[in-house]
Amino acid sequence: MKLGIVGLPNVGKSTLFNAITNTQNAEAQNYPFCTIEPNVGVVPVPDARLDKLAEIWNPEKKTPAIIEFVDIAGLVKGASHGAGLGNKFLGNIREVDAIVHVVRCFDDDNIIHVVEDVNKPAAVDPAGDIEAIDLELILSDLEVVERRLDRTRKAMKGDKSLASEEAFLVALSEHLSAGKNARTFAVDADADKLVFEDMHLLSAKPIIYAANVSEDDLMDGVEKNSYVKIVEGIAAAEGSACLPICAKIEEDVAGMEPDEKAELLAEFGITDGCGLDKLIQKSYALLGLISYLTDGKKECRAWTIKNGTRAPQAAGKIHSDFERGFIRASVVAYDDFADCGFDMNAVKAKGLQRTEGKEYVMHDGDIVEFLFNV
Repeated sequence: MKLGIVGLPNVGKSTLFNAITNTQNAEAQNYPFCTIEPNVGVVPVPDARLDKLAEIWNPEKKTPAIIEFVDIAGLVKGASHGAGLGNKFLGNIREVDAIVHVVRCFDDDNIIHVVEDVNKPAAVDPAGDIEAIDLELILSDLEVVERRLDRTRKAMKGDKSLASEEAFLVALSEHLSAGKNARTFAVDADADKLVFEDMHLLSAKPIIYAANVSEDDLMDGVEKNSYVKIVEGIAAAEGSACLPICAKIEEDVAGMEPDEKAELLAEFGITDGCGLDKLIQKSYALLGLISYLTDGKKECRAWTIKNGTRAPQAAGKIHSDFERGFIRASVVAYDDFADCGFDMNAVKAKGLQRTEGKEYVMHDGDIVEFLFNV
């Protein structure tokens, strides 16, 4: 899974990237476009279930699932026409599975807020910031749709069956022309879904709005921040996710030992984990992802799959031969294993170890052993 971290210049993108990847690869400075090429960081997905299995087996190797974060250059209004680093921004964002849109939700006269002109500081305006980036994605998508529509109309001269595709593209073009992103466009017919997905529209990508707040906001209570409420409202209206987060605090705790990190976070009233854990949870939920587990003396590993994946396709994540020669899967739910005190004999005695076939739909936390023959 690849997530692109985007936002206007100086909203905290690179600071957040440094924090969640536990690196200092991104040069976080108070000037626009300090991130020229996308910085990439690979982050292991925290999973207490995997940790427990590794504790039991003491394997040669423990392999968590991973998320790839890409810190993409900031943009300004006019990016779709090449302003600022717009062309780089749009090209890089096209390659990610989902977007983490960092939105500034705090006032600080010492940090320049840039929207359009890098020489003209602007007032903090979360709705305006979101609209600025959204509009550039929409304008870029509109060009894609118009080109597709033009090709479809030319092809219709010899194939009248394309009339429904033309009607769909016209409706989508009108939607985008009205300043509405592709995420909010209803796509019902299967044929329309194929056309829609084939265009890989930027404004159709799932989004998590990271509402970047100050340390004071954490102490006073994020729920009192009016900027965050604005972002939450926008996210709710379009079916996106919103995560209030303090990039500065996350950067401060990056690299700390777990106990030390928990102690510092507790000082700010954070008792439910760091921002990275929450961001990963929201990313999985937004993209409809789950993890299953394999264990043993050689390796304990977490595998990321789409929710609804059947057993043979899940086995294919390990190796294509596993899917091609799939026979059956031996499955134990992690929660059942835990309820039995992590005693496999107790699991078997209660009949909680199941044999599943090709139609079995995988569940989050399944501990699986696949049997195959090729």
